[in-house]
Order: sequence, then C-alpha cells, then structure tokens
Amino acid sequence: MEYTGGSVEANHLCVLVHGLWGNPNHMKSVAKALREQYPEEKLYLLVAKRNSGSFTYDGIERGGERVCLEIEEELESIQKRGGKIKKLSIVGYSLGGLVARYAVGLLEMRGVFQQVEPVNFTTFASPHLGVRTPLRGWHNNMWNVLGARTLSMSGKQLFLVDDYRDTGRPLLEVLADPESVFISGLRRFKRRTLYANVVNDRSAVYYTTYITKTDPYTDTSKIKANYVKGYEDIILDPLHPVSPLTAKPSDRTMADLSLSYIRNAPLMLALAIFIPVGVTAFLFNSVVQTFRSSKRIRLHESGLAGIQIENYRSPIWIKDIRGTVEDVYENLNSWQGESYLRASDDENDDGNLTKADNQILALERKKSHPQFPTLALAPCQFTMVDELDKVGWRKYPVWIHDVRHSHAAIIVRSDTPRFKEGLVVLRHWINEEFLI
Repeated sequence: MEYTGGSVEANHLCVLVHGLWGNPNHMKSVAKALREQYPEEKLYLLVAKRNSGSFTYDGIERGGERVCLEIEEELESIQKRGGKIKKLSIVGYSLGGLVARYAVGLLEMRGVFQQVEPVNFTTFASPHLGVRTPLRGWHNNMWNVLGARTLSMSGKQLFLVDDYRDTGRPLLEVLADPESVFISGLRRFKRRTLYANVVNDRSAVYYTTYITKTDPYTDTSKIKANYVKGYEDIILDPLHPVSPLTAKPSDRTMADLSLSYIRNAPLMLALAIFIPVGVTAFLFNSVVQTFRSSKRIRLHESGLAGIQIENYRSPIWIKDIRGTVEDVYENLNSWQGESYLRASDDENDDGNLTKADNQILALERKKSHPQFPTLALAPCQFTMVDELDKVGWRKYPVWIHDVRHSHAAIIVRSDTPRFKEGLVVLRHWINEEFLI
C-alpha cells in the first residue's frame, strides 16, 4: 500500500487494524486520508498484516498477540534505521477494534507505554459489547447460541459464550475489567474516540459500536437528527444527536402500499431463491474455516506460528493474578430484531442467571425510559457498558444514507463512489479528533 511507512524523521507511529474477513487494503482510505494530512516526516503508518483473511477466525487474543508483535517489530525496525518513535496511535475497524484493545493490554503489560506516549485510540464500527443480538426466549437460543458456532473462536468470543483462560468469564468482559491491563492501557491514551453507524450496519449494530444500553434509531420516522456543523447529514451531534418528533397520522394510501410491495417483489423473490443457497454455502464455509482455524490455533499455542506466546501470556490483572492461566453472516445478523427489558422484576428467561445477574437486570429495568427503553442485553454487557464509559470516550453517531451497507461505507472500505459519505467521517476524524 503506497500510503504506509514513513520517514525516520517521524516520531509518531499510527497503527491501522482491519476487521473480520479483512485485509490491509480495507484500511487504504484511512491510510490515504492520514497521509494527505500528515507527510511521512510527521507520521509513520503501519497497517497490520498478520491477521489477514481467515486468520481473523482464530480469536481476539491471538489477533492481539499478532498485532502487538507487529508493533514491537516495527518500533525496533525504525530504531535500527536511526529513527525514534515517541508517540503511538492505534485505529481499529470492526473486529479490529477489539483486537486493538487486546493488543493495547499486551503493550501495557510489556512496558511499551513506558517508552512511547499513547495518543489516539480510535474505533470505527467496532462491536465493543460483542454481536449478541438483544433477544429473548427461543429467538435468543436460535441465533445467539447457534450463531456463535459459525466463526470458530472469534465467533464464540463475539457472542460471549467463551471462557477466557478458565476465568469463567467471556473475553470481552475481561477486556472491560477495570483491574486488567486492558483498561489500564486504554486509559493511558490522550484521546479515545469511536464512530458508530446508527442504521444499516449489518455486521455490528449501534448499541454495541456506540457502547450503549438503548437504541433511539430503531424507528427513524419518530426522530429528528441534529448534525455537527460542517458535517451535516453524516455526523450527528454527540451531545444532542436526535430530538423526538410528534407522531403524525400516516398519509400513505392503500395504493401507495401496494405499489411499494410491487416494487419490492423482485427483491423478495431473489432473496427467497438465493438466501437458502447463501446460508448453505455460509455454513459449509464456516465448517471449513473452523477446521482450518483450529489447526492454526494449535500451531500458535505450540509456538510454531512464529510467535513466542510465553511473551504475551503474563498476568493480565493489575492486583490479582489468580485469573491468569496459560493457555452470509452479515445478513443473518441483520435479520434479528431487538428486544427490550420488560417491567417485571421477577421474569427470568434464563434459569442459569445468578443472583448478581438478576440484581443487575432489576436495576437496569428501573432505569429504563419509555421513550428509549433499555435493550435486553446480557448482564455482563450492562457491566461492560458501565466500565467502558468510565474510561471516557468521545462518541460520534454516524448516519450513512446512500447505501445499505454502512459497515463498509463508514471507512470507505473500497474505492467506490457509493461509499463517498464515509469520506466525511474520515475528514471529521482527522480534522476534529486526531491528535498529532
């Protein structure tokens, strides 16, 4: 990629981390935008490469170990050429944001932040709370349980059904533990910024990318958007993103509705034909990739994949080391609706919930507001929201209008005019948020 690298004169290294099924080219527009603003003498760019393609199936911690190694190797390489990096920024897209957060913990653990100053930590459309859809009853068992089995170890971690290093807790919950190196390292950054799509993100929905318990964008006909000046129609005002609209009686006639159904008929017919084929192909590919991923994981854990894992398996807790132990997806996801916590304090759809879990849910029910009710998140997700918010984030809701694939458009993942709204997002980030 022509925008990466830099001069030995640069003292600031910015690392870009792609997402699930991704490759370095997905970060090309991000790298280009940075390079157009900052020359090679000011900013050195590194696009992580070791997690390309199906390697993202192997789990967030293995991805984080690979990225940490790449950063350490790049710092050493720059130093050998006569350069000296004094500042470090990390940018994660989609799953790359979680991989980046894990890598931050490892960099903290290994003392790298004693040598370089952490400046910017940014995520674009990253599922900080996992991809578990807020559902209840059999819908929960159908999607959140079965869906977790389609993406190997990364899938289990994203759906919060893994057991991280025999702690009895999912990895994402540990990533948000205030006593872990992951939060300790994240706090060191001067600025933590996130951008989250409010609609049409078929991979990572708003509540998880924005780290929130509610979703005011489920019915956009009931809200008025308030935009940031100079970035209208794309970047919403983080303090007052929406205002409620007074409900108006529908003026759509039966003829209008019929015409709408007729226009959508070809699409519905295509979906009826191709979705079963696509799902079958997706599930078959999941089996193949899970098998391949398990082989890579065994090589990784045995130290035969080029990484000495003992260097990255030190205690993750700051005060308590007892937890340390050696050790067509998008479419399916977008079909799932969202459920909310009910008012009843004695409901328990999952008999496996502990007393502490039920207390968390009872408290969240009391906080729920009728206008924007609390989503039916898992107890650990509510805890994750609270702990991550304590770290402090500059959050920006993003409203992509022109395409129904906002997950790709938010960073202009490919060079197509359809994703031009993502250029506004990148312009806002570089002009308003990125510290050099």
